[in-house]
Amino acid sequence: MIRPLKKSPRQLEWKALEKKEERFITAARHQKEPLLNRKLERFVPEKLEDTLNLAFYKAFELIFNRGTSIIEKTYRKEDMENTYKINAYAAGLKESRKTMKAFSREAGKNKVRNLAAAGAGGIGLGALGIGLPDIPLFTGMILKCIYETAISYGFSYDTAEEQCYILKLISTALSRGDAAESGNRSLDAMGRLIRTGTPLSETALSKTTLSGTPLPGTFCGQDGLAALPGGPESHDTASLRTSLMQQASHALSSELLYMKFLQGIPIAGIIGGMYDAVYLKRIADYADMKYKRRFLEKSNPDI
Repeated sequence: MIRPLKKSPRQLEWKALEKKEERFITAARHQKEPLLNRKLERFVPEKLEDTLNLAFYKAFELIFNRGTSIIEKTYRKEDMENTYKINAYAAGLKESRKTMKAFSREAGKNKVRNLAAAGAGGIGLGALGIGLPDIPLFTGMILKCIYETAISYGFSYDTAEEQCYILKLISTALSRGDAAESGNRSLDAMGRLIRTGTPLSETALSKTTLSGTPLPGTFCGQDGLAALPGGPESHDTASLRTSLMQQASHALSSELLYMKFLQGIPIAGIIGGMYDAVYLKRIADYADMKYKRRFLEKSNPDI
């Protein structure tokens, strides 16, 4: 009798990740609009969603163009990069479930701190009836959380390609129905294109998503952060980033419409402010899964 080959710790992590992703996407496909949203619908001004949409778009534009360095002052980037290198070195010396989980443990610690800060900030502003002015702060918190997750798994976040990935991640994390599944496939395709240095464009993304063919990867191992494509930003990538900023802004404004309306009412706004942490957790959980997938793929493309 031939015994089945024992799975490596990396393969076991991959299997667990696939199950976790499947549960997330299945829940998103069957998710319904919250009852509170339906009750608030008739009170919300018609133009509020457009106002929110524009506010999120301007926030992304401002942060990507000039604000990333400000966000980086809120955490110890160099220390986090060194922690990743230590974890990668340990995993290279002896691969085990413990050394493989070190990356997600580090990302998890950062996530807890960010959720606490988002909840406290949202509740504080909600008590004062401040809703719309919270948008830049909340957008910055979302990006901070994703940036820290990216570093924990050995990825950069400041190239145009990575910004596209982050924007697609945000909109997919907040998607419902079939859009959640198709968005997840598209995000995986985008990750493969970035890994191989293929310029991002709507056409390239569409071809990769449809083919479903995994592209060859490279092992990062003990050498520190993954090398990402550099060079000047292409017109196609810039156009894609603009489109994805619109998608992410629309996703956020649609999901947070009723809560931001409620947050603008003093005292009652506490309830709306609390939802900053709820939506941030959803995005952060999804970000952890997707960066972990990219980490496992780049270090072992044959999984």
